[in-house]
Amino acid sequence: MKKTVGAAIVVALVLAAAAIWWMTRSQKDPNEIVLHGNVDIRQVSLAFDGSGRVTRMTVEEGDSVKAGQVLAQLDTATLSLQADNAEAQVAASRESLLKLRNGTRPEELQQARARLAAARADAAKAADDLRRAREVSSTTQGRAVSAQELDQARNLAAVADARAKEAAEALNLAIRGPRAEDVAAADAQMKGTEAQLALLRHQVSQGELKAPGDAVVRSRLLEVGDMATPQKPVYELALTSPKWVRVYVEEADLGRVRMGMKARVTSDSFPDKPVPGTVGYISSVAEFTPKSVETESLRTALVYEVRVRVDDRNGTLRLGQPVTVRINTGAPREGHAR
Repeated sequence: MKKTVGAAIVVALVLAAAAIWWMTRSQKDPNEIVLHGNVDIRQVSLAFDGSGRVTRMTVEEGDSVKAGQVLAQLDTATLSLQADNAEAQVAASRESLLKLRNGTRPEELQQARARLAAARADAAKAADDLRRAREVSSTTQGRAVSAQELDQARNLAAVADARAKEAAEALNLAIRGPRAEDVAAADAQMKGTEAQLALLRHQVSQGELKAPGDAVVRSRLLEVGDMATPQKPVYELALTSPKWVRVYVEEADLGRVRMGMKARVTSDSFPDKPVPGTVGYISSVAEFTPKSVETESLRTALVYEVRVRVDDRNGTLRLGQPVTVRINTGAPREGHAR
């Protein structure tokens, strides 16, 4: 009889505990909204900006990569040689421009002055010869100096005078230096060669395919030796940073959700390790509930998309993984705490 009573008491206690657990479990926190969704998959198809033969592939499918990491490389030997040639042209253009900007050297001015002095001396000598020839012709009535010799002396004097004037103008130009238009043209030519060099260097740098962000390699589509083009992706990456969880809120709860609210994200694999998150996007347009979302209401009910940005530093969540999101509507929003 005592055993029967004891057993009944134990059963009653178990049932009471189960009832208390069930009632506690069924009670919902009024300041918490429980939503179900998936970790977003954001995929990037990486291709080279130019065409060429692939010489190096550095990662395999499933590898994790960091932003800026080199994933593949093209043969850029031809572009490198063209860049070297353009660099030499830039150096030559720069020196030509520098020569024009520096103007005439002192030694060149001395040479111009010496040429002018020599030309003036020749002009003076030719003028003296012409004067003497005229005097002799006038005193001898043309018998000692013929008309032809007088014309020749006159021409020599005119030529010598013209050369003296030319030397004087050359000296003036040397003193004034190069024309502003010539300097501007040389400057424009140098900038053109520099732009060409920059373009070639950019094309050489485009021979390296780099990860745009932290990601996981989903597909490796080319191999070493393949010809790559901008239309042929080399890798397909799934971005892992930042991570977003896409959930859907019913219209009745929409007014309780605000931007910046804190959230906790858990998965079936780690139900006791919630990942912190923040509401970062609320759609302004209603849509039908996706089939992948489990809600307590009918699937035909209209819902609003909400995206929660998670701080998954330990890599707990996987892309595409179904998760549960709990938004605390009673806590202060991020950036609005008092």
